[in-house]
Amino acid sequence: MKKLLTITLALAFLAACNNDQEKPAETKPEETKPEAPAVVDITQTPEYTKGLELIGNSDCLTCHSVTDKIVGPSYQDVANKYANAPDTIVTHLAHKIIKGGSGVWGEVSMMPHPNVSEADAEAMVKYVLLLKK
Repeated sequence: MKKLLTITLALAFLAACNNDQEKPAETKPEETKPEAPAVVDITQTPEYTKGLELIGNSDCLTCHSVTDKIVGPSYQDVANKYANAPDTIVTHLAHKIIKGGSGVWGEVSMMPHPNVSEADAEAMVKYVLLLKK
């Protein structure tokens, strides 16, 4: 009888010790998730502010708008069209500003702007290319 009581108490003790509490999870090295790219406010970039200033002081807004086609294409349309173009597109489009051009956006030609320096024309193009959606 003593043996039976001892065995019963031992089993009860063991059952009480193993109360199905969750075991601490094995520590695994934390998986690193790739961080989302930082959102850049393009309006704070030097290319944006310089280009916007140059365009604002020119006659560009007579024929172009950021979002709407007027006589010429919107700046966003231009930016979207050349979004995947090589870096040489900046020089090419700057020359179009200075010399004028036609045929790419329809029959209406863009008048030349010979008084715009190449550096200023490139700054304007860089601004426009920032406006892609």
